[in-house]
Amino acid sequence: MTGMAQNKQGSAVRPPRPPVFSLPEPRPFEGAGLAPEGDYDGLEFAGLDLTGADAPGAHFLDCALRDCVLDEAGLKRARIVDSLLSGVRGVGTVLAEAELRDVEVRDGRFGGVQLGGATLNRVLVRGGKIDFLNLRQARLTDVAFVGCVLVEPDFGGARCERVSFDGCELRGADFHGATLREVDLRGASRLEVARGVDRLSGAVISPPQLFDLAPRLAAELGVRVME
Repeated sequence: MTGMAQNKQGSAVRPPRPPVFSLPEPRPFEGAGLAPEGDYDGLEFAGLDLTGADAPGAHFLDCALRDCVLDEAGLKRARIVDSLLSGVRGVGTVLAEAELRDVEVRDGRFGGVQLGGATLNRVLVRGGKIDFLNLRQARLTDVAFVGCVLVEPDFGGARCERVSFDGCELRGADFHGATLREVDLRGASRLEVARGVDRLSGAVISPPQLFDLAPRLAAELGVRVME
């Protein structure tokens, strides 16, 4: 989105602020695996199979993870700051209560990733596909999804501020109990809301999207549409 749009009250809708970081020349990671509470600074993880890694509370600063596998990796309460994740794949990756700040995720492929209770601040997710993304009770501030596919993402109880979905497909999204503020859904090429259409107050949608959502909105309001 360029510039600032107007929401239904006529006030400006600010776009998400992008991540701000500049990776130094990283050093290759030469360890045997990730460790609980591990401290990783200025490292590049390239092509590693980190399946089943047990590293709760790990801290990644100025790191690059490229083409790594994080299947069933346990990264609860991890902190990922000023870092890049490119081509990373993961099924059942646990990042519950994690903190992601000034992070870019490129062309990721995830399934069932757990980010419940996590904090995402200035995060860009570009390309790729995420199935069954769990963001329940998470806090998202300045998060942009660009050109990606989100299958049944769960935003239940999440607090979302300045979040956008440009060129994305949202299939079966769940916003039950979510709080949205300056959330821009107009750029979504496909918008399907399975639950929580009544929580879209604070979001901006396009006229065609309103037309598509009308049946669910009517159902939520108890309005019967008859000829």
